[in-house]
Parts: sequence; structure tokens; C-alpha cells
Amino acid sequence: METKNTLIALRDPNGIKPLVMGKLGNATVFASESCALVSMGAEVIRDVKPGEMITVDKDGIRSEMFAAPEKEAKCIFEYIYFARSDSRLDGISVYESRIRAGRLLAKQHPVEADCVIGVPESGIDAAMGFSLESGIPYVKGFVKNSYVGRTFIKPTHEERAQAVRIKLNAIESSVAGKRVVMIDDSIVRGTTIANIVRMLRHAGAVEVHVRISSPPFLHPCFYGTDVPSEDRLIACHNTIDEIRDMIGADSLGYLDPASLAGMLGEEGHRYCDACFTGNYPVES
Repeated sequence: METKNTLIALRDPNGIKPLVMGKLGNATVFASESCALVSMGAEVIRDVKPGEMITVDKDGIRSEMFAAPEKEAKCIFEYIYFARSDSRLDGISVYESRIRAGRLLAKQHPVEADCVIGVPESGIDAAMGFSLESGIPYVKGFVKNSYVGRTFIKPTHEERAQAVRIKLNAIESSVAGKRVVMIDDSIVRGTTIANIVRMLRHAGAVEVHVRISSPPFLHPCFYGTDVPSEDRLIACHNTIDEIRDMIGADSLGYLDPASLAGMLGEEGHRYCDACFTGNYPVES
């Protein structure tokens, strides 16, 4: 929040969404991710604490706790999808988290294949982790159109399908005649990933094994992530085998929900995984 002479930054008592403080010359600046501060040449100072209010005015910088920190519950989906790879959120590298997710997937859902590819952008790091753990070579499988936004938030099926066709193009020389492991960060409705699997088949892939670097979406999110109601979540009404058939994959494996702490790198981190487990940190 800001007035004519005052800037106030607050973070919710659960710390669900990230907030980072930095310094740019004599100015104090805030952003949701550290990469935004680095990109503008600012020095990253620290994360704003859950329940903390920082006031910046002509008298300097003041910090106070406007609410007692409640159950720490940082959004796990920031590390899976939303945040940029070069960010650090609450001291945790997003890139390293996604590499660990890919390694965990390779252990939990091994498969014989010729190459590993990642769906840009957040699937790429997990694909590299899968490749490192499995020994299956990582190759670039897609060219991405940088001028198209994120597809799963498009409101209609037709818009999502069209956006995928414009957004991605499979590299035929990477996948033709090969057994492909394709890593993506999530499956929401299933329409986007089904289009991508068809794209790989059309490019000549003989097998497409889909691995997802998150657990199945089973519940809506009320904290800023655009996860729709349960009646529109494919995993709420279908088994993994049924989803596999619906998206046209040869096999399908999700990250085990019990692995989310391991993805962050330390068992002591607490996070919000309500979209996967239904365990909401804030009472309704």
C-alpha cells in the first residue's frame, strides 16, 4: 500500500504468498519474487516475515508485527509453477526445488525411454532432474512462442486449445521415432496436456510417457491460484489410468504428495498443499 509519502508492505500471517524487500540506491523496494529485484539492479535484503508490516517514509524503515505469525503455509505451487526459476522464496531456490521434483519423479515412476523433454517453462527444470536421476538423455522437445500467456487460465476449452497450438511447437528431430518422457508441472482440466501429447505423436514420437512434477489437483484454491472448482478438475472424477487414456499417454505418473517436503529440500519447511490434499491452513 502507498500514500503520497509512505510505502507500507504487509505479508499475511500464514506467509502463503511470498514478498521480498530490496534496496535500489536510496530507495526501499518490494516484489513478490527476488528475480524482479535482481532484474532491476536492486539488492535483495530479505523476505518479509509472515504477519510483518514494514513502513517506509521520510523517517526511515520501521518493522512491526501486525499479527502473530500463524501456521506457516507458504504456497507450494509457487515452487512448482508460478515463480520464476531464478527466484529464491523464503530462502529456497525455485530452480533447485524443481530439479529435486524431477529426481523424485524418476525414482517414483521409472520408465524405459530414449529421451526426456520438458514442457516450457516450469517443466524444463523438472525434466532435467528426471534426466539426471534416470540417466535418460534430456533434449529440447519444444519451441515456445514467448508472446503467448499461460494457457490453463484461459476461460474456455477452445481458447485453451488454440493457445497451446500457438504457444508450443514440437521439435520433430528430437522426438521422431523415439520413446519420450514428457515432464509437465500439473494437470488441471486435462485439455492442454492432451493437445501436447497429440502434438508429440504428430511429430513422430512412438511412445509418450507423461510425468507430472506435482500431485493430482483435487481441490480448489482460495489463496490466489486459479485452480477451478472440483467439478472441473480432471483428477476429481477419474483414476490415474483413466486420465492416462483421456490424454492419450502410454503411461502417467504424478509426484507423491508425501514428497513435497523433499522437493523443498528440508523436512522442516511448512507449506500449503490444500489444492492437493484439502488441508486448508485458514479456517473458512
